Amino acid sequence: MMEFLHRPVVVMAEVNLNTVVLTLMGLLSRLWRLTYPRAVVFDEVYYGQYISFYMKRVFFLDGSGPPFGHMLLALGGYLGGFDGNFLWNRIGAEYSSNVPVWSLRLLPALAGALSVPLAYQIVWELRVSHCAAMGAALLMLIENALITQSRLMLLESVLIFFDLLAVLSYLKFCTSQEHRPFSLSWWLWLALTGVACACAVGIKYMGVCTYLLVLAVAAVHAWQLLGNQTLSNVCVLCHLLARVVALVVIPAVMYLLFFYVHLLLLYRSGPHDQIMSSAFQASLEGGLARITQGQPLEVAYGSQVTLKNAFGKPVPCWLHSHQSTYPMIYENGRGSSHQQQVTCYPFKDVNNWWIIKDPGRHQLEVSSPPRPVRQGDVVQLVHGMTTRLLNTHDVAAPLSPHSQEVSCYIDYNISMPAQSLWRLDIVNRESQADTWKTILSEVRFVHVNTSAILKLSGAHLPDWGFRQLEVVGEKLSRGYHESTVWTVEEHRYGHSQEQKDRELELHSPTQMDISRNLSFMARFWELQWRMLTVSSDDSEHKYSSTPLDWVTLDTNIAYWLHPRTSAQIHLLGNIVIWASAGLATVLYTLLFLWYLLRRRRKFQDLPEDCWRRWVLAGALCAGGWAVNYVPFFLMDKTLFLYHYLPALTFQILLLPVVLQHVSDHLCRSQPQRALFSALVVAWYSSACHVFNVLRPLTYGDKSLSPSQLEALRWKDSWDILIRKH
Repeated sequence: MMEFLHRPVVVMAEVNLNTVVLTLMGLLSRLWRLTYPRAVVFDEVYYGQYISFYMKRVFFLDGSGPPFGHMLLALGGYLGGFDGNFLWNRIGAEYSSNVPVWSLRLLPALAGALSVPLAYQIVWELRVSHCAAMGAALLMLIENALITQSRLMLLESVLIFFDLLAVLSYLKFCTSQEHRPFSLSWWLWLALTGVACACAVGIKYMGVCTYLLVLAVAAVHAWQLLGNQTLSNVCVLCHLLARVVALVVIPAVMYLLFFYVHLLLLYRSGPHDQIMSSAFQASLEGGLARITQGQPLEVAYGSQVTLKNAFGKPVPCWLHSHQSTYPMIYENGRGSSHQQQVTCYPFKDVNNWWIIKDPGRHQLEVSSPPRPVRQGDVVQLVHGMTTRLLNTHDVAAPLSPHSQEVSCYIDYNISMPAQSLWRLDIVNRESQADTWKTILSEVRFVHVNTSAILKLSGAHLPDWGFRQLEVVGEKLSRGYHESTVWTVEEHRYGHSQEQKDRELELHSPTQMDISRNLSFMARFWELQWRMLTVSSDDSEHKYSSTPLDWVTLDTNIAYWLHPRTSAQIHLLGNIVIWASAGLATVLYTLLFLWYLLRRRRKFQDLPEDCWRRWVLAGALCAGGWAVNYVPFFLMDKTLFLYHYLPALTFQILLLPVVLQHVSDHLCRSQPQRALFSALVVAWYSSACHVFNVLRPLTYGDKSLSPSQLEALRWKDSWDILIRKH
């Protein structure tokens, strides 16, 4: 019982020296002179801005993906003591002394370095030879594009790391499933699969592709498990529940956690606030919160309000009017009502204020006690500065002739009576008795006479409308759309009946001590929706490319050029590896189809165990390439060569698997195998040679002469920068 007191405690562990050596080689290739160049390189100009926002706790919105990747980069800045003070406005700008370049680039470099031993472990877990596993790792080690991308403050290497970790964890789980189900290692690898998938999705939305691939393979294995008659129903149910918890619940919880931490860190108002709803803006410190904090919660008759359109496109704007009227005759010859213009104005202005009036009373101030406006109530909207009523009628809108013109009514003593009654429809109401709430309520205004709905058309009016946005009455409403939804952003209780006193009120801020906060889930859903729908810059870029250009490496990206010498960094792949990986994918597909047809005819070219390994390798490697490549054909956005790197990684894993298969099953004799092995060695030597030749463009640490640079332009489509002195 007490023997451990008399003998030393000994822990024995197996250490795979190949993994250790590959890890050290990966670290050397990615960390060597990591701070060079000490200048902003390509997309570091964008990611650096987000890191500065994190350091200053300022809210931002990036539609390229969830926040986990940005937080990892910011963690590097935090550990390096970065204060966020650097102007990220130009590629090539020299970093100031307060920017910890090494720590900012460290995490992507570590992810790239660790991807090398991960590739070794994955191919080894696929039960291919040790030589093939080493081949996969060494290909990852000398692939120029992967090295370049992992040495900079970018996210592709981190995404690739978690993609590979998810695949490796699942393969380790499958091994545990065969030998020790429900053991500690079984649970560990299953849970790590879900964690890695969540992290991949949290880096970039393309991580969803690898996640779905792992889910699909897991679903096939679960289906096979259902047919295992040696397992009891309870045991099968436990297996299925464990997979659901690990592969669905854990990723979902972690995804929410990423956003929770993101919103917890970014609590200050920032430059992207206006994209968000008024309620979201009011939850941030500073900005709109300074104006809206403590406003009256319930809108009452006599309330003075500004109404912001919920759509936010083409720009956020507020319901607005001014003294100018619509022209009598438009340029196309159509006539107008010549009433006062009503527009949507993208700036704060005193002419954005409106007064909520009870049609049955003349008073324009809030009574005591206030009478709240409720769902379904009929109201009039009085423009604060001109005291004219919001009106619409059967006159075509200036730019949207199928919709009604919206105006502020001017009595010209002609047969055009005012039609200024609007029924309030609270879109997000919880009951029919809901009151209209500041910021929180999303409302529509339905015209009583014509049933038209007040809507932002989004069209810019001509010069006579001061280029402001058109507001119309939409008669043919096609269901809910954000362009018909309005929220009260600024709100005060009016206390003056006289117009001059009211104008003074409209010009002065209100301060009342009532506060409100959005729940985390409300902010999460809004932020998620904005990220998915925010319009990205789809303008053509000098180095943009198409998915067809990637496979044949017909494109490159000039990342950085030394300001005085010809030293430069390019995202340019090892052409031997890229071409071979593409050929291996084609060869695998042809062999798979051939074996499948032969098996249908009852010819067993491969033993059953070997066939299952061949299919699994294809599902994970060829499937990983397909799911990370094909979706780009469906995307309507600017694409770059680095988008292909995750797909390329899976192709590199497949390449040694195919080579090993050819050696074992297609080379019939020993001389054939020896010849094939010699060809593989020659091929790998050529890949190493290409890596060495392109090394100056990978690391950018050597200045080449114009003739040397011209010699590196192996394809006419490659843009190698040559200075003209």
